[in-house]
Amino acid sequence: MNTATSACRLSQLRPGEQGEFFAQLSGKELLRTRDGRPYYRVSFRDRHREVSFPIWQESPWFAICQRQWEPGQFYKLQAVYRETEFGGQLDLQQVRPVGEQDRQQGFDPGQLVPAPPQPPEKIFEQLRDWVQQQIAHPELQQLVLKLLDENRQQLLSLPAASRVHHAYPGGWLEHVWCVAQNAQWLADRFGALYRHHPYALNRDLVLAGAVLHDIGKLRELQSDPSGAQYTEAGHLVGHVLLGRDMVREAAQQLELDPRLLLHLEHIILAHQRLPEWGSPKPPMTPEALLVHYADELDARMRIYMDILQQDTSSGAFTTAQNILRHRLYKGGPASGPEND
Repeated sequence: MNTATSACRLSQLRPGEQGEFFAQLSGKELLRTRDGRPYYRVSFRDRHREVSFPIWQESPWFAICQRQWEPGQFYKLQAVYRETEFGGQLDLQQVRPVGEQDRQQGFDPGQLVPAPPQPPEKIFEQLRDWVQQQIAHPELQQLVLKLLDENRQQLLSLPAASRVHHAYPGGWLEHVWCVAQNAQWLADRFGALYRHHPYALNRDLVLAGAVLHDIGKLRELQSDPSGAQYTEAGHLVGHVLLGRDMVREAAQQLELDPRLLLHLEHIILAHQRLPEWGSPKPPMTPEALLVHYADELDARMRIYMDILQQDTSSGAFTTAQNILRHRLYKGGPASGPEND
């Protein structure tokens, strides 16, 4: 075990290693044990790792956490990183808020908060140009552009979720841009494969549904310094139905065919596929099926890549202490005839 203290990043710490690092408090929740004792579950993160662990009532950190720690704020920590059966945890030794003097020691808040690979403004323009080039149906294109343009400022900072995937400012745009490209490939692939089928796949409907499938997140989530929290409407209704409402409201100002609108609404209602995931209907059209898998693939791939990046266990497999609750293969020695 390496217990020597070194300046580093949270995401660089190996199990058993002690370090000094800057991190953002991304979560703080007051909970109770089965026997009623209060404790806090806190989360600290940098750009590539988030660690969640309990602060028990008997801990010397409990009162400080209760009075002083604020989600979204940045701190300098000295701690030992450990891997447990419940995932990564920190044994805290020192914690203090950052100050201006820390900038001379390498503190950069931009390096501690997850972010899209490109500036959100650039992703927005790419998405908008793509809508103009790829969606040929005039009213569908107009509807999509209307919802994007009227909500541009909020979309630039909107996370795709409060947790799980793309849960950071600009994450919505990153996710939707990828889903749109997935949907285009799928619509072109299966449109060509079934071009002689009696059911004529509506490519424009697939692409419009891909861009608007999560538009309800605008009303479901509100950004805060630690990421995003659910609004009252988000808790009580959810983004699936809120998104259907937004599309229906916007369509009232356009001359969109009612039947086309109905099928677009179905894509939004069905994109989560299962009731326990928030969808009141399963995908019942080929267009809805393609949008569901375009969405699911991007979300799942991001979850897989985050787990593989954050896992610090030894060996060729991750631990099962992740949101998927199973191990992932990290890679190992190449094998083949030359190694036999």
